[in-house]
Amino acid sequence: MNCEGPRGNDGASGEKGANGETGANGETGATGGKGGLGDKGAQGDKGDKGDKGDTGVEPPSTDPGPGKLTSGYDDAIKGGVAHADRVIFFLGDGMGIPVMTAARIYGYGEEGSLHIDDLPETGFVRTYSRDSRVTDSAPSMSAYMTGVKMSNGVIAMSAETPNYGQGKPVPTVLEWAEAAGWSTGVVTTTRVTHATPAATYSHISDRDNENNIARQLVPGGLGFNSTLGNGLEVIFGGGRSQFTGRADNRDLVTELKAKSYTYASNATELSAIPLTGASQKALGLFTNSHMSYELDRNPANEPSLSQMATKAVQILEQNQKGYFLMVEGGRIDHALHDTNAKRALVDTIAFDNAIDAVLTEVKKSDPNLTHTLIVVTADHDHTMVHLGYAQRTGKTTPTNAGVLGLVKNYAGTAMGQPTNDADGKPYSILAFGNGPNRIPSSRVTAPTLTDDVTSANGYLQEAAIRMPTGGETHGGTDVAIQAVGFGADQFHGFMDNTEVFGLLRKATKL
Repeated sequence: MNCEGPRGNDGASGEKGANGETGANGETGATGGKGGLGDKGAQGDKGDKGDKGDTGVEPPSTDPGPGKLTSGYDDAIKGGVAHADRVIFFLGDGMGIPVMTAARIYGYGEEGSLHIDDLPETGFVRTYSRDSRVTDSAPSMSAYMTGVKMSNGVIAMSAETPNYGQGKPVPTVLEWAEAAGWSTGVVTTTRVTHATPAATYSHISDRDNENNIARQLVPGGLGFNSTLGNGLEVIFGGGRSQFTGRADNRDLVTELKAKSYTYASNATELSAIPLTGASQKALGLFTNSHMSYELDRNPANEPSLSQMATKAVQILEQNQKGYFLMVEGGRIDHALHDTNAKRALVDTIAFDNAIDAVLTEVKKSDPNLTHTLIVVTADHDHTMVHLGYAQRTGKTTPTNAGVLGLVKNYAGTAMGQPTNDADGKPYSILAFGNGPNRIPSSRVTAPTLTDDVTSANGYLQEAAIRMPTGGETHGGTDVAIQAVGFGADQFHGFMDNTEVFGLLRKATKL
């Protein structure tokens, strides 16, 4: 597959306005996804080439799913066998350990804690893909959802499937949940057809073919994944351009509404969705492409990740048999591709707040999480690093740059003054292994950094290796996994991402 190329993800270099719809390299209408450099490649998520429409590998009339699944769930739980019948899988896209650490200090200071930190079980996950030691989002999330190690660019297909090639679909946890009679949902701040959410419900060898991925969501339509039965019960996120104004002239929003989906296009409409029973379905598409970064979000137009996730839980809990929900903080990854630490950290805090909001909601009906399993992890990390022997900063405030500021001396007569590099210049606490902001030679002639500069909304942290705008890559370091609830004690130690699938099925008996 191609490693580097101008395939953007609509968000790495764009979508920084209040409604997330404009961006420097915005959308291309019906075909969508033509932003700046962004999210996909051998070294990580370099983004979309734009829709292939009907010229993709998978013909639109072909059922892309693995076929009818025979669930053993009812037999497995006979006699009151203990199990989790409510599973919420949180995925912070690109949320490596350095990002979590920086977000903790940003929001709460060195001695503070994220809500993630309070989850009782912790382990580490190896994320390499079948063909690369540095994964992109498609095979990593697919490994979590199917237990199969895949090549970069491939979503929920057999191990030998090459990117853009032929292969066989493999069932996902979400599909097993549907087969057992559970309700299912996806919530994301990216397009709902983007790699991470798509890996729960679709099967395709080219993650960029979001046109065909969207078809797989529409019950009874051409290209529908019939393994989903009568379809997901909840679909919340961005990506309206993949559903309306399409090159094939289909209006998938209209088709989904005809299949009993309640549709919301803004925060007010989302809040107003009533609860109508176990068979309720809801579709929320709040932006044309990816949703805005939390730093830029206009709450009158776009709901927060917490609001979307909480509403999803309320809808899905109406099915007493059980439910599976995937919640993605997707734009953490996009900001990191830009080396824009501030937006990445603010989105990480928003993701963390969504975990707290969902825990609060779930505990209303299952206070001890006796029947609920919540798992939090990342699909990969990035190249962010923490530099120097920096004086403790405390949390970031309007008057304190915090972890976004400069490395400062922690002792001696120069305590509190910037630490200088070999060129006599101050440098920031956070930096990246690669990215667009690389000083071409000595930093002697570079502008002198200040806290105000490095903590500005649009500042791109310096990088060791120069990359094109938005082209910072994923990293290959293990990521953390945390869990709470029934079966959470199995999520500990070091594991491969494919092992998570088995732990989810063991806890649920799916």
